[in-house]
Amino acid sequence: MVEEPNAKRCGKRERKLPPAAFARDRNRRDGLQVYCRECVAEYGAAHYRRRREAMGKPAREKVDVPAGHKLCLKCGEVKPWAEWHRNSSASDGLSTRCKTCRAAEGRAGHLKRSYGITEAERDAMVASQRGLCVICLNAPAAHVDHCHKTGRVRGVLCFNCNSAIGKLGDDPGAVRRAAAYLEGNSWKPILVAPGVYQLPS
Repeated sequence: MVEEPNAKRCGKRERKLPPAAFARDRNRRDGLQVYCRECVAEYGAAHYRRRREAMGKPAREKVDVPAGHKLCLKCGEVKPWAEWHRNSSASDGLSTRCKTCRAAEGRAGHLKRSYGITEAERDAMVASQRGLCVICLNAPAAHVDHCHKTGRVRGVLCFNCNSAIGKLGDDPGAVRRAAAYLEGNSWKPILVAPGVYQLPS
C-alpha cells in the first residue's frame, strides 16, 4: 500500500494515516493530535462507560442518527432538527434537549419557583380532587391556586374559577356577596359618609 507523503503514524496504530484522520492540535509541532480521530473516539467511549459505571448509572448505547436529526440527551429519542431550539454556543448550533423536554423542564421549574411545589405534589393534589376544579366541580383542574399574601397553595382550579376569585381580589366577603347576588339577595350598600359605605346586616 502506498502511503501519502504527509502521512502520520497514530500513537496506537501500526500504520501511518493521512493527516485528515487526525484532529487539529496547535500545541503539537505538526499541528495534529497524537492519536487519530478513531482512537480518540474509542478512548472517549471507554472513559464514558467507566465513569457511568462508577456512578452506578447505565451507559447510553451509541445510536445511529440520520442526517438532519439529533439525539435528545433527556428523553433519548432521535428527532429532526425542527424539534430543537437554536443554541449558537453549541457545536451543532442546537440545544442538548429537544423542545418537548425543555418545555417540561420549564413547567417543573415554574411550579417550583412560583409555588414551591413539585409536579408530583401538584399531581397528588389533582388526584385528591378527582381531577376536577373544586369550585365548579365541572372543568378539569389545571391551574394552581395560591394565596397572594401568604403564598400558600390552596388547590388546583380550572382557568375560569381561578380567574374569577382573582378578579374578586381573593376576598371571601366579595365571593359571599357574589353568591348572594346570584341567589337574588343583593346587598345594597348604605352611604354613611363621603366615600364610606356600610352593608346592611
